[in-house]
Amino acid sequence: GSSNALFWALTSRKSGAFPENEKDPAGGIIDSNRSESQKGCLEYEHHQRPVQLQYLPANVEYSESDNSMKALSDSNPICVNEDPEARRIRVFDRVAPSVVHIDTFIQQRDAFSTNVMEVPLGTGSGFVWDDKGHIVTNYHVVRNGKSAQVAILTRVVEDNESSSASAGGGSVKSRSKKTSGKDSSVTNYTRSVYKARVVGSDPDKDIAVLKVDAPVFDLFPIEVGTSKNLKVGQSALAIGNPFGLDHTLTAGILSGMGREVRSPSGRPISNVIQADAAINPGNSGGPLLDSSGKLIGMNTAIYSPSGGSAGIGFAIPVDTLSYIVDTLIRDGRIIRPVIGISYLESKQAKALGITKGVLVLDVPASSPAARAGMRGTKRTESGFIEIGDIIVKVEDHRIDTEADLFEALEDFKPGDRIKITVNRVDVAAPNTRELKLKEVVLVTELKGSSDAASAKTIRVE
Repeated sequence: GSSNALFWALTSRKSGAFPENEKDPAGGIIDSNRSESQKGCLEYEHHQRPVQLQYLPANVEYSESDNSMKALSDSNPICVNEDPEARRIRVFDRVAPSVVHIDTFIQQRDAFSTNVMEVPLGTGSGFVWDDKGHIVTNYHVVRNGKSAQVAILTRVVEDNESSSASAGGGSVKSRSKKTSGKDSSVTNYTRSVYKARVVGSDPDKDIAVLKVDAPVFDLFPIEVGTSKNLKVGQSALAIGNPFGLDHTLTAGILSGMGREVRSPSGRPISNVIQADAAINPGNSGGPLLDSSGKLIGMNTAIYSPSGGSAGIGFAIPVDTLSYIVDTLIRDGRIIRPVIGISYLESKQAKALGITKGVLVLDVPASSPAARAGMRGTKRTESGFIEIGDIIVKVEDHRIDTEADLFEALEDFKPGDRIKITVNRVDVAAPNTRELKLKEVVLVTELKGSSDAASAKTIRVE
């Protein structure tokens, strides 16, 4: 290999030894186009930045003191610069069994009888989170369904011993955990379908966790990476079931970071990843992977005037996903801090001349916000609208829209007492349509989202 290889830092993960027939006695670089040549290599990364996967045989010694490597024997060469096409194939072969196909159903009464039938509602994607049968997907994939089925890929291998003893000489196929890409006898896949139940969901982040009662040898948990330090331009792979076409692989790059999309509950989801890997209806809930096949996000939405892929897809970052999924598995729900009021959407508030801040519509009488003196919007006896408080600041966070309000509240927990600054109508100036506002600081206690009044919005047509 090249002397530049001496500057690569060896990581600790090892996948095995090279097959005997892949050794190169001459010490040359192993052909990376051959899938078997990629087995048994060690991954390593550059000190400064991630790089394409490189491979090192198991009998190569690495010295941390001077970042040097030397072969313990000349029989196994250092193989570098894996072909991108071979890497994509290897990643798909390894990750595909972790990706599932989700079908949802609704109950519908037969028009000619009293029988109730299950009718297909839609399809989506998901992935296996752990060996206990937890499946992660988007909330919007399952929110309208009465029941769901999850189809899991199971690798099928030739059992040579069983086939030799089978009647008529036919082969007998068995499922095995050992078929995760290390067995050349893998020939195809079979689909196992299981009924799923919802463990918990978080509409505010568009995340749901399902549970299937599948045997552990049918479950291949996805390898979870991190969304920290992701860079625009990195390779991205998406696997899902667009238009019902199961286990479709698309490739692209990370096109942007820190985007914002709206969740099914209307709340914004911040710090979203943007990628140009083709995502279409049916990809929702599927994994977004880095070039090594690690999970970096969950595909959740696309921007498209036509409804098809326009090269702008969005994924929830895995660091956000991991926290919520673990909480849902443990507690079955997510409790967020809320003020306990209803508000008017910013776009609709502009019709009333409010360009900054969040207009309060209703404050429940028994709520902490009401006890703090917060005022809602109401209609007077003469038919005029009396504008309520306009939230412009939460502690030190400036509030221009409801998205700013939700983001500010993420820093707190239920039970915290916070300062909320509002603009309040003081006195209407004579002979003018403008309102005079004064700034008021209120101290209120945050409630938990599970016991707070639902924050509904009103649209002005």
